Amino acid sequence: MNWDELIRECEGCTKCDLHKTRTNCVFGIGNRQTNIMFVGEAPGENEDLTGIPFVGAAGKLFDKFLCAVDIPRDEIYIANILKCRPPKNRDPLPSEQDMCIDYLRNQVRLIQPKMIVCLGRIAAMRLIKPDFKITAEHGKIFQRGQFEICAVYHPSALLRDPRKREDMLIDMKMIKAKFDEYKSESRDFKSGEINE
Repeated sequence: MNWDELIRECEGCTKCDLHKTRTNCVFGIGNRQTNIMFVGEAPGENEDLTGIPFVGAAGKLFDKFLCAVDIPRDEIYIANILKCRPPKNRDPLPSEQDMCIDYLRNQVRLIQPKMIVCLGRIAAMRLIKPDFKITAEHGKIFQRGQFEICAVYHPSALLRDPRKREDMLIDMKMIKAKFDEYKSESRDFKSGEINE
């Protein structure tokens, strides 16, 4: 399935009841050739209205952290496990995640990132391990098949508890180091091809 087919299928999805209340399908946005993909849990109100992930208050705070560590937003890809907003921004139900997860899996297959960063506990529990503890395990890198995967605090949690922002900055600096490392590896590989 290519990008156009995947987007078309996602936008027409009626697998769960969330399609009945959505304004927009929030598919994902960013660089489709990136080495780092950020994955949240579900769209909020602003995301539902615009069709773009992480554009509300939490998204603006996330942008500040990206800026602070010099990761351009247009050089990463951002998506959610759910593509439709749960009513009143409640947590996604496991059944809703089950219905929607294949869209994310296909995005990952198409992008082939080297690292997946879970934004928040719910994404980490789905993508890393069911008993993930965000307070104890944020910033820790796990190997899952070909991917390095980690989790950081969800930006909305940082809005509620600013004391966690220092931890977030430390984790984002680690992610920036990985981002630069992957870029360097890519340049070395390309220069090696040219020299042959």
